[in-house]
Amino acid sequence: MRIKLDENIPVRLREVLIGLGHDCDSVLDEGLQGAVDSVVWQAAQTNKRFLITQDLDFSDIRIFSPGTHAGILLVRIPDDKQVNLVEYITAWLTTSEAESWTGCFIIGSPRRLRILRPK
Repeated sequence: MRIKLDENIPVRLREVLIGLGHDCDSVLDEGLQGAVDSVVWQAAQTNKRFLITQDLDFSDIRIFSPGTHAGILLVRIPDDKQVNLVEYITAWLTTSEAESWTGCFIIGSPRRLRILRPK
């Protein structure tokens, strides 16, 4: 999977995902830290990358409806579990189902994944 990590996702996840066979880059790799969301979004979509973010600005499915983009994983981990953020995302992306997430809008929390697929 081609993945872009937003700046609010630990950069150490990049090496973990590359080790799992993903093509992964980050906003930091491109010098886009602090960039407005539209610039981050355009960079992800231009390169057909699945965006992993905690930024609620990407949560509106009317704007980011499934099937209109390469995919979004919106991570919703409570503050007391942020220490395990890399482990949560790694576990989600190592499921066999993750290969079918292209174009999906996914909300990930410690209790479940909510996957909205293209119609």
